[in-house]
Amino acid sequence: MSNLVQRSRQPIPSGSSPRRKVPTQKLPYLALRRLLAGSAAALALILVLLMWSSFQDRQSHRDPTTGLYGTIPLVMKGGDPYIRALMRTISASESNVRQPYSVIYGGEQVGDLSHHPQRCVTIVTGPNKGNCSTAAGRYQMLNRTWIKNARRYHPKPSHFFLWTTYSFEPEYQDAVVYAWLSDREVWGSDISKQLRQGKLKEVLRLLSGTWTSLGYGIETNSMSKNLPKIYQQILQEELRASGSEGLVTRD
Repeated sequence: MSNLVQRSRQPIPSGSSPRRKVPTQKLPYLALRRLLAGSAAALALILVLLMWSSFQDRQSHRDPTTGLYGTIPLVMKGGDPYIRALMRTISASESNVRQPYSVIYGGEQVGDLSHHPQRCVTIVTGPNKGNCSTAAGRYQMLNRTWIKNARRYHPKPSHFFLWTTYSFEPEYQDAVVYAWLSDREVWGSDISKQLRQGKLKEVLRLLSGTWTSLGYGIETNSMSKNLPKIYQQILQEELRASGSEGLVTRD
């Protein structure tokens, strides 16, 4: 009997088992399977983290009481806390979305805010059904209203020969509306003073001809009745942020 045959008949040591040799051609396939499995797990983890981050972001922009998005803080810094609170209250009923500065009538978001979008969207409900609206931005300003007020209040208009343009970026939306609401001659009233006296209902009624969702206009919505409560909550936040002290009068 040859030595080769004798070696093949030697018993396998106890506690051990013969190893199966993986064919060389299968190694790349197994490596690919492991890579894909690892990639899938990593992708699933990334998706979970993104979803959680999105949820946290949405929650952080919501009003803790009403769940609104439209009440997020203004981009503009400084100013009268009463007027600031009013501006945020207006947007609670006019642009209750996560990104109010870039929303147009109907809910679509636009990317270019170098100027007013000027897109006329057909109105499908309400007393103006069948007409179209160019309302845009946090304060849902019509194109003609924006141009009229931008000419008067815009802090940084752009000039090119005889042509003037007005950026519709968030800070300028805030700046124009803030100056507009602060103009006593335009409204025939000192809005800030009225708010300090607790006359919110009178102010909302005064402004309802411009913003028809404020509770006294022709297009009230589900948020209109909640605006006084929303305003009081936002006002306290604005007063704290400004370092102002004093009694917040409820309307």
